[in-house]
Amino acid sequence: MAMLEIGTKPEQGDGRLDASYRLFVRLVALSCLMAGLQYWGRLIGFSDGGASRFDLIPSYWQFASASLAVLLPVAAVGLWMQVSWGPVLWVVSAGAEVIMHLGLPQYFGERPVLVIAHAVVMVVYLCFRVLLFLKWRREAQQQVRTDSL
Repeated sequence: MAMLEIGTKPEQGDGRLDASYRLFVRLVALSCLMAGLQYWGRLIGFSDGGASRFDLIPSYWQFASASLAVLLPVAAVGLWMQVSWGPVLWVVSAGAEVIMHLGLPQYFGERPVLVIAHAVVMVVYLCFRVLLFLKWRREAQQQVRTDSL
């Protein structure tokens, strides 16, 4: 048994909780990819009849749209691959959208459904992480041998 095996995948649990978590994260990844593509579509003039093209929108929308058009697909890749930076980028992009539509509605408009969706996804994600932590902790405690004392 080697401590380091090159080319191996990280261990993933086989329980229902682990499978549910992986499915949830992949669904969030798909929604991030779709949202990123929507931002790209607006920026290049594909949607909204070209009215939201990059050169036609105000500078604050240019900054926000361009940033989210890059962040969301990259977050989607990180979430899909289940690497540590995926959820971080999702939190940054979701936080940016929440700040845009909840904190600065005079510039970006109000989108309460989007804000609520981000909040629900964050709560579900945190619940999964707490449950997985408790499961891993319980499994680690069961592996402790008492005869070595």
